[in-house]
Amino acid sequence: MGFKVAIVGATGNVGREMLNILEERGFPADEVVALASRRSQGTEVSYGDRTIKVKSLDTYDFSDTDICLMSAGGTISKEWSPKIGKQGCVVIDNSSAWRYDQDVPLIVPEVNPDAIAGFTRKNIIANPNCSTAQLVVALKPLHDIATIKRVVVSTYQSVSGAGKEGMDELFTQTRAVFVADAVQNKKFTKRIAFNVIPHIDVFMEDGYTKEEWKMMAETKKMLDPKIKLTATAVRVPVFIGHSEAVNIEFEKPITADEARDILREAPGCLVIDKHEDGGYATPLDSAGEDATYISRIREDATVENGLALWIVSDNLRKGAALNAVQIAELLIERDLIKPRQKAA
Repeated sequence: MGFKVAIVGATGNVGREMLNILEERGFPADEVVALASRRSQGTEVSYGDRTIKVKSLDTYDFSDTDICLMSAGGTISKEWSPKIGKQGCVVIDNSSAWRYDQDVPLIVPEVNPDAIAGFTRKNIIANPNCSTAQLVVALKPLHDIATIKRVVVSTYQSVSGAGKEGMDELFTQTRAVFVADAVQNKKFTKRIAFNVIPHIDVFMEDGYTKEEWKMMAETKKMLDPKIKLTATAVRVPVFIGHSEAVNIEFEKPITADEARDILREAPGCLVIDKHEDGGYATPLDSAGEDATYISRIREDATVENGLALWIVSDNLRKGAALNAVQIAELLIERDLIKPRQKAA
């Protein structure tokens, strides 16, 4: 008997990607339910070659549902995830609502799979921030060998990280520029077409943005609390795919060749690193792909035991939907969850 899976936020970019990935990976689901707000009730979404109608979250009974993939934002998750968890359904949440709760494991399966056992405290598992997910996939195998002391990362994040509204704004503004119409800013604080914006999420008292703080806090929780990390998060006019320029300082010596060999063997990583024109990955290369691409691996002579990397990944997949589905798969692989529904 397979599992019953509910997708909350099924009409959004990440929700639709979750449906695609469940089908692509042959997830052992006997039934998949699409959920959203009342205003989206009756909307049709695709699940493989099938079309399913969206049901209202407000009236749905989770008592026979095994796994809930939650992608409806922090406010909805704070209200609903505890209610769903108390009904015996495991919530895998894509928002930031539960990532820093000590009773909720924050999981990237390639990085800290053993931490998943802690989900039973609240029946909630948190998915990390999209920019953190791809970063720690690359850092983990290097940390295991040479022990990371400090990370400096600058992100180049696509507009899809801001949802459909962000993608629409880039498209609308780009068209407006070409036809000499007025350019309007709605989703972003400044024009995103043909521009970059060094501002993602709200500003904090120390001058960092919440997005930058998330990368620091989540890396410490998942990888090692001793790692020092500083980030600058930048929105760029790219539709899909986050990129990161990363400088790493290690406790032990490690060469670029050693790092390249380690990353080639690491789960979830794909090294594309030729010292020639086009011998590196770009966001366009990552779109629709599962891997975290790593390029431009080189030694950083400005610090002792330093490396510099370029990391690219599809933020809607590894940064969100794929990682959530991988967490669900991990629950099943480790026999931590059994189907609750009765056979017909």
